[in-house]
Amino acid sequence: MESASAKGSLYLIPTTLGSKNPLEVLPLSVKKVVEKVDYYIVENEKSARRFIKSVAPGKSQPKLTLYVLNKYTDAAELPNFLKPCEEGHSVGVLSEAGCPGIADPGADIVGLAHRFQIKVVPLVGPSSILLGMMASGLNGQNFAFNGYLPIDKSERRKAIKKLEKRSLDQNQAQCFIETPYRNNALLEDIVASVSPETSVCVACDLTLPSEFILTKPAKDWKNISVDLHKRPTLFILQKK
Repeated sequence: MESASAKGSLYLIPTTLGSKNPLEVLPLSVKKVVEKVDYYIVENEKSARRFIKSVAPGKSQPKLTLYVLNKYTDAAELPNFLKPCEEGHSVGVLSEAGCPGIADPGADIVGLAHRFQIKVVPLVGPSSILLGMMASGLNGQNFAFNGYLPIDKSERRKAIKKLEKRSLDQNQAQCFIETPYRNNALLEDIVASVSPETSVCVACDLTLPSEFILTKPAKDWKNISVDLHKRPTLFILQKK
């Protein structure tokens, strides 16, 4: 039982990158925190409860309090999510996949915690960005994550060319993602837009049994058959 005389902490709890036993890729520290925390800020209540149950099967689900934080959440609600911390209880932040605060709405609540002088505790877990960069063979000393590219085909190709130029000018690997059902189209656009010798890495289903990671010049991807449809994928390009 945490003391109500001091503020609780905000734990940033990593989740798996897909359907895999959490304890195969997450350290014991994650399990220990999940077992003691009863308040959570989550993207999706159903999947969050499923994750909590998989990590701590003996934990009482009815005792949990879950606050939903996604792109539809009103910013005015956020201070209420941290009230348990003010009352001495720790709160956990869970994203749908990977590490909270990285390419998800978790950053907003973390920023608020700093303003309220609530201790923020990041826990170790899988990040597709770091794992993909580690395995790419591209510049891990200088890289940028660019999130999602434009949906419109012509705008997307313009964006790809800009990233290619930036990678050359700054010697900086450029990472980006796409909604999984548009992955195949994005790879086609990358190959059609960049120079033949530009390095392109496709890192798909990281940490899962179906994991696929390959870095090749863009011209070689024209002859490589891989189906990325509905598979979480990180794309990295770099022109040298």
